[in-house]
Amino acid sequence: MKKFFFSLDTVLGYKEQVLDGLKAEHARILAKVRECEAAIERMEEEHHRCVLEFRECRMNGMKVSDIHTYENYLEALGVRIRKKYEELAKLKEKEEAKRNEVVEAKKETSSIDKLKEKKFKEYESEVQKEEERFIEEFVATKKAMARIMG
Repeated sequence: MKKFFFSLDTVLGYKEQVLDGLKAEHARILAKVRECEAAIERMEEEHHRCVLEFRECRMNGMKVSDIHTYENYLEALGVRIRKKYEELAKLKEKEEAKRNEVVEAKKETSSIDKLKEKKFKEYESEVQKEEERFIEEFVATKKAMARIMG
C-alpha cells in the first residue's frame, strides 16, 4: 500500500511556524514585563531609602535648600514610578493580547493535528484490512492449490 499522505501537511507546517513566531513574541513581551516590574521595584526601593534618609537628616537638622532638593527628588521619583506603572499596564495588555493570539493559534494547530491523527488511524486501519485480505487470498490460494494437487 502507498505511504501515508496528509493533504494538510503544508497548512499544518505553516500554522506551526505562525504559532512558534507568536510564542517568541509573547516571550519577548513577558521579558519586557518582568524587566519593567524589576525597574519599578528598584525605584520604589530607592524612594523608600531616600524617604528614610530624608527623615533622618531632618531630625539632625538640615538646610532649607537640601530639604527642597530632597522633596524635588522624591517628587520626580514618584512621577517616574507612576509612569513606569502606566508602562507596565500597557505591557500587560499587550501580553494578554499576545497570549490570546497564541491560544487561538494553538487551537488551530491542534485541530489540524487531531485531523491528521484521525486520518493516520484510518490509514492504519486500511493497511491492516489490506494485509488481512492478502492473507485470506494467500490462504485461499494455498487451499485451492492443495486440492488441485491432491
